[in-house]
Amino acid sequence: MVRKTLVLDERLPAYVRLRDTLAAQIARGVWIAEHPIPSEAALAREFGVSVGTVRKGVDGLVQEGVLDRRQGSGTFVRAPSFDATLFRFFQLREADGAQLSIPTSKLILRGKSSAPAEAIQALGTDDLIKIVRLRSLSDQPVLFEEIYIPNEIFDGFEHLPEPELGPLLYPIYFERFGVRVKRATDELSFGLASAGVAQHLHLAEGDALAVIKRTAFDIEGKPIEWRIARGSAMLFRYRSDIG
Repeated sequence: MVRKTLVLDERLPAYVRLRDTLAAQIARGVWIAEHPIPSEAALAREFGVSVGTVRKGVDGLVQEGVLDRRQGSGTFVRAPSFDATLFRFFQLREADGAQLSIPTSKLILRGKSSAPAEAIQALGTDDLIKIVRLRSLSDQPVLFEEIYIPNEIFDGFEHLPEPELGPLLYPIYFERFGVRVKRATDELSFGLASAGVAQHLHLAEGDALAVIKRTAFDIEGKPIEWRIARGSAMLFRYRSDIG
């Protein structure tokens, strides 16, 4: 067997380089969700490092939610968890106080398009696919979204059958393109509704909006999506528990 080597920055500790190498293996689909990775001993032989180094590298990915140790079964690639994260800011509730489920999604536009400078800068390319959606909770329009993804990574996204595009895009990225969203950065601000956005959200032009700009990153830290979501400021809620 040919021994694989760690080709990352030699200035980093061996376990960090191994962690990043294993993450790259997962990103490339060498190991897939809900399947076990090789044993620590096998990985140690494969990469020419100690079992202790492997254990520390794997522990890092377990802590980051990429891998899952299962007693008596081994270590598995964890299936991504997809929830309506944007809606932690718009927590509408049913009449009985119960929180609403994942919002529905109405596709308005999808195709290759020019993009705002902020999206191009965040994604490092102007070859982008644009997606425009209206998100609703209990038939109430809540978010108007513009989403941009690199055509190089998601080539063919614009041709996927519309029924396959459910309310959440991250599962589509993962299942159809092998792109796992590991983390995202949200930037919150407030603005005023343009005529077009106001019409979609059933607001008046000039009404106050909460604006969420998000950049999502894959398992290797590469930006793979930029979006801007707008919703009524009257529905916006923010909560932070400290200490």
